[in-house]
Amino acid sequence: MNYYEHSVYLDEQKCNGCTTCLKHCPTEAIRIRDGHAAISQERCIDCGECIRVCANNAKKSACGKLSDMDKFKWKIALPAPSLYGQFENLEDVDYVLNGLLALGFDDVFEVSAAAELVSAYTRKYLKTEGVKKPAISSACPVIIRLIALRFPSLTENIIHMLPPMEVAANLARKKALKEHPELKPEEIGVCFISPCPAKVSYVRDGFAEYKSKVDVVVSMSDIYFQLIAVMKPEDNIDTVSNSGMIGIGWASSGGEATAIFNESYLAADGIDNVIRVLDQIENGNIPQLEFIELNACTGGCVGGVMTVQNPFIAKARLQSLRRYLPVSRNFIGGDNEYIPEDFLFDELPTYHPITRLSDSMAESMRMMADIQSLRDELPGIDCGSCGAPSCRAFAEDVIKGNADIGKCRIRIQKTQTEE
Repeated sequence: MNYYEHSVYLDEQKCNGCTTCLKHCPTEAIRIRDGHAAISQERCIDCGECIRVCANNAKKSACGKLSDMDKFKWKIALPAPSLYGQFENLEDVDYVLNGLLALGFDDVFEVSAAAELVSAYTRKYLKTEGVKKPAISSACPVIIRLIALRFPSLTENIIHMLPPMEVAANLARKKALKEHPELKPEEIGVCFISPCPAKVSYVRDGFAEYKSKVDVVVSMSDIYFQLIAVMKPEDNIDTVSNSGMIGIGWASSGGEATAIFNESYLAADGIDNVIRVLDQIENGNIPQLEFIELNACTGGCVGGVMTVQNPFIAKARLQSLRRYLPVSRNFIGGDNEYIPEDFLFDELPTYHPITRLSDSMAESMRMMADIQSLRDELPGIDCGSCGAPSCRAFAEDVIKGNADIGKCRIRIQKTQTEE
């Protein structure tokens, strides 16, 4: 089982032990212990839902700082397309890109440009014989980990295409070495400007044996305020942008799916909706589809917890920006029959599915029966007073030896009343 380094963490001093995060965690990774939340490292998927709903700001994401790039001789910024939707009255994305150069970056490589290439190669991927349908996008790291932990039977449906962030990092490094042969590979630093904590975890952990080409991940909310200070709309700016409607469209839910030019697709956003879709795929209760795009955040990447703007406002701004852009500025030639190796990954990381109680089938069956038996004894109101999100989760904790049955206050009160 692969070790997974998380980016979401708890500030215990700010946590008062309320059950808000407990109720919203999609993988039941949170328990209340000793008066504050505790996050299970095995179950956490870094979706950021606990960050989003915590009224006490006790859940945080461990990101890098812009100063972490100072150790590199050549600094490259990778802005996610959702960054453009954060700014009011933005008429040209080149203002943002020039702002990044003004902050000290030597070059900017748009993730939206890489997204257009990924879209083009995904169209080829879907035509490949033997691809299991519906093919599920691998762009959102949360979805990859969620499938591995809760829906392991669907791992064969995941497209083995690297996300645009990773493709952009690789292309940016090659560009720097080609234009500046005096540079050494280790002197080049790549900084991704991220809308969500899952991208931080992805860079730290990679895909199985694959190591990310990104060096530093900074929060979009942090870089936003620094950009505001240096962006001057009245200044003459250089033309830097090299992406079109397709690339910028990836920032919002449905943008990736519509770029495959195939009507047999589904796009869902918001972690609860995503889980419902995955349930239907696993149970076979979904129409025949070619492609499925899933985004953990509401609205897509514009809804990430490390953004600044309301996702629906950001989406509307991006639609205005896209209106006067070409469809795409990044094409692949018709004679390019094969998908380049740099765009693919070989294997997915392997994790212990959270539904697997034991490595022994007999032991798992016994524990399942014990959990169900105990569950029938519990009140079934999922109040959270025991520190678990549901009576079913509490029963599992007890059977696993991670909780004391005496923590169920309702059961104790009922027993005392009957006596």
